[in-house]
Amino acid sequence: MSRQYRTPALLLGAVLVLAACAVPPQGTGPQDIANYEAAVASIGCRLVTEPDYLAVGLQTGLTREQLLAMTQYQLAADRAESLPEGGIKLTTGACA
Repeated sequence: MSRQYRTPALLLGAVLVLAACAVPPQGTGPQDIANYEAAVASIGCRLVTEPDYLAVGLQTGLTREQLLAMTQYQLAADRAESLPEGGIKLTTGACA
């Protein structure tokens, strides 16, 4: 591969790797993401304690595993930030 083609190919590869990190959990769709975000917003935009996860789980119908995966997705997609005390805060939609 010539030098002039190597840089764009490397950049494209890096973009694809980063994009792959922000994939919604298996078995969820756009409506699940919207429901998750609305449920987290309804409890103050933060998921920190077990009662927070229980409340969001009851509102969304997602399993505990799906909630954890959705939280990881939100972090990877830069739609949430980790809190110093633990947990996350959404940074999009009603929580922006």
